[in-house]
Amino acid sequence: MSITRRWAPVLALTASLLPVTGLSEEKPQILAPGYGPLQFQPPAAGSYQLPPLGIAADGKVLDSSGVQRRLQQLTGDKLVLMGFIYTHCADVNGCPLASFVMKKVQAQLLEDQALAAQVRLLSLSFDPELDTPAALTDYARHFRRQDFDWQFLTTASEQDLQPILEGYGQFRVKNYDDKGDYAGSMSHILRVYLIDRQRRIRNIYSTGFLHADTVLNDLRTLALEG
Repeated sequence: MSITRRWAPVLALTASLLPVTGLSEEKPQILAPGYGPLQFQPPAAGSYQLPPLGIAADGKVLDSSGVQRRLQQLTGDKLVLMGFIYTHCADVNGCPLASFVMKKVQAQLLEDQALAAQVRLLSLSFDPELDTPAALTDYARHFRRQDFDWQFLTTASEQDLQPILEGYGQFRVKNYDDKGDYAGSMSHILRVYLIDRQRRIRNIYSTGFLHADTVLNDLRTLALEG
């Protein structure tokens, strides 16, 4: 199976969205709120606080060119929105949702260059076995604008990945087939982290709360802190 075919659920959603999708007429799948218009009016940016929730963990990562870096090198200088994904996730309300929302955040930031200069997006794979730097490079071209600071990361091994997952409290379990081989899918909980310039986690978005409009509102609130 080609890489592009593995990503079909993600790419189809970025091309066009339907209110409801499903595998059959009997069992429709409801899309997460992040795929549609925001259903409430958020408070004005700066009118609320985002208390620190902990320190953003460090770890060894590879960028899409295969260069090893410390995750901490990619935080501290900008506001960071970081999501854990794996590129062949078939759950539309999982990793595809994270990539879709981050693409919408990117689009809105491109209309606000002053804020865009203060923000970095990070998509970090938790599947080093299949999500090689080359695979991430191919995946990124469907989402990242070349003039935007959105970096796609992986790790060199499970050994490098595990401390990062533990540091962020990110749940992930690989699924195996009857022969004991990795089936290419995982059970996981969607989490996207908002990190300030002091490397503090200021919000954690899950499936029901991840929406581009609220993320932009939170980014503007942190930007007003200076």
